[in-house]
Amino acid sequence: MATHLCKVDCLSRGCYNMLKSVYREIKMATLLTPDPTRLRLRLELTSKFFRALGDPTRLRLLDHLLEGEKNVGDLVDLVGAPQGRVSNHLACLKQCGLVDTRREGKFIYYHIADEAVRHLLELCQGLIASNAENIWACTRVRASGEGDEDG
Repeated sequence: MATHLCKVDCLSRGCYNMLKSVYREIKMATLLTPDPTRLRLRLELTSKFFRALGDPTRLRLLDHLLEGEKNVGDLVDLVGAPQGRVSNHLACLKQCGLVDTRREGKFIYYHIADEAVRHLLELCQGLIASNAENIWACTRVRASGEGDEDG
């Protein structure tokens, strides 16, 4: 027998977001327990999250979206990449929860998913600005286009 949290067929956006947040906290609390398997899963998930941010095209898209929402055509022009490639990167960013969309007529507009994403990107920019010389000098992590991490 299914347990229902709410006896309404359609949840309001606010109720849905609250439930999503609660479930996210429960999932993270489960992942944060000291169990070695859960630790491995948490680290793999964190690594995958940062790999989503590790592509220069996706970072350019996010950087443009920090300025405000844009449709795919706008982003194609700004990034200078083919529409199919831009759409694939946007799909990745959306699936990872970094961007969200809204439809207006025949256009779909992309925007930063929430303020936490915006704060994370701004924090990264600040850390990079403070450590740019050391990051460029790092021989363990290659720049984009040079291949994978040395290890």
